[in-house]
Amino acid sequence: MTTPAPSPGRACCAEFARVSRRGVLGGALALAGVSTAIGSAVVTASPARAASADSVLVVLSLRGAADGLSLVVPHGDPVYYAARPRIAVPAASLLAKDDMFGLHPALAPLLPLWRAGKLAAVHATGLPAPNRSHFAAMEEVEDADPGSATRQGWLNRLIGTDANRSPLQAVNLGGGVVPTSLYGAEPVMSTGSVDAVSIPGDDQWDTTGGRVRSLHTLWDGEAGPLGRAVGSAFAAVDSFGPVRATPDRAAAYPRSDLGRALAEVARVVRGDVGVEVVTVDQGDWDMHSDLGTLQWGRMRRNVEDLAGSVAAFFTDLGALASKVTLVTISEFGRRVVENDSLGLDHGYGNVMLLAGAGVKGGRYHGTWPGLSDGLDADLLVTTDYRSVLAEVVSTRFGASTAKVFPGFRPETVGVMTSL
Repeated sequence: MTTPAPSPGRACCAEFARVSRRGVLGGALALAGVSTAIGSAVVTASPARAASADSVLVVLSLRGAADGLSLVVPHGDPVYYAARPRIAVPAASLLAKDDMFGLHPALAPLLPLWRAGKLAAVHATGLPAPNRSHFAAMEEVEDADPGSATRQGWLNRLIGTDANRSPLQAVNLGGGVVPTSLYGAEPVMSTGSVDAVSIPGDDQWDTTGGRVRSLHTLWDGEAGPLGRAVGSAFAAVDSFGPVRATPDRAAAYPRSDLGRALAEVARVVRGDVGVEVVTVDQGDWDMHSDLGTLQWGRMRRNVEDLAGSVAAFFTDLGALASKVTLVTISEFGRRVVENDSLGLDHGYGNVMLLAGAGVKGGRYHGTWPGLSDGLDADLLVTTDYRSVLAEVVSTRFGASTAKVFPGFRPETVGVMTSL
């Protein structure tokens, strides 16, 4: 069933309400000061600027605490198999093995990147002290400024180091809520999809452009914060045009939320409107039960989705992959010892995967602490996750790590090449 177009003489329907002053304000969210909702997109107040980005960072959050010991298996540590008699990944099935580590076999789509030296892993990474609360740990990871009373994420501080700031500099794709890493004083955009970045009412029914002109009449003369925010939104939507014009190649990706999100990220990169930072999520890594084996279970499905989506993303980018770096991060790892439900409870240390531009790939980085098989045993953290991120922001953006990670002195990890 189709919905007929509204009669020009009617002004009472929801469609007309969308373009009223109340319709615009109804979706406004208090993010980074003042922000304005545009369709399902959120843009914070600042003049827009469309300019090419030399480097693009994609931060992929594995929400729910992924088990790094399943993603990158320490087959050379005998405790691993003793602690997981039913769910351990057999050494014979691992990929890209060295004396200690090997990749989960479901990561096979990423082997071309590994062999090309464009995919690496850093094991035993995490927070400086354990935090097993999902929300508190993710807030701490994304804020990356322990003890500070200022609520500003590390990615917001990163874009703040650039003198040419704009709402197009950082984008969250896959939802309208800005993650903590992007939250702060600097302007960002958050949207569910590229095509959602539009002015409400600017559609096929408005053949004369009258609705948009009406919005300009309402807001162009407003000198206050809301007026500036709406003006910024107009400018951002206009500047986002080249991204909307790029082809949607989602059919080449897994049919999943992550596949859809990374297909949208590729459109943003191809549109080349100055976006330097993009955040995306892959959820459902909280596997207290039914983590499973290579034949069944949630881990296998999640790893297949992760590998297939990331591989499709870099294939989609083509030559543009030379300026894109992707980093995975999760709030904490899982226990070393399996539980009675064929799953794993909240742990501590984890693994970070890095792919793309500037990555010293085809190898495993970090210092291995060894495993313990006590009931509450954790993988200990030997590399603060901020040291990994600090190498990315310094080598790819030339940014001051002291500004992005206040009070932190990063150690050398060696996972990134210098500019």
